[in-house]
Amino acid sequence: MSTDGQALGLQVEQLRAAGTTRVYRETASGSKRDRVQLAKLLKDMQLGDVVLVTRLDRSACSTRDLLHVLGSLADKGAMFRSLADPWATPPPRTAGSC
Repeated sequence: MSTDGQALGLQVEQLRAAGTTRVYRETASGSKRDRVQLAKLLKDMQLGDVVLVTRLDRSACSTRDLLHVLGSLADKGAMFRSLADPWATPPPRTAGSC
């Protein structure tokens, strides 16, 4: 996701180079809560899917929004990873684990 002044094409190239097979493109600011492509991405996710972003700030503009996205993904058993940030969510838990 990118604002108008940012290079969406460059982000798509980085995601493709990392092996992404499906790219959700949105130029709406991360500060907007009504983001059509983010809603579609969250709806489409399934168990074992991985959401890959170029940077954490491409997915949310606040910690609260990021936690909402991560919670929605976790509820579906999907994972989240950022190319630029040394951080990712763990794989889905198995029954009986914390």
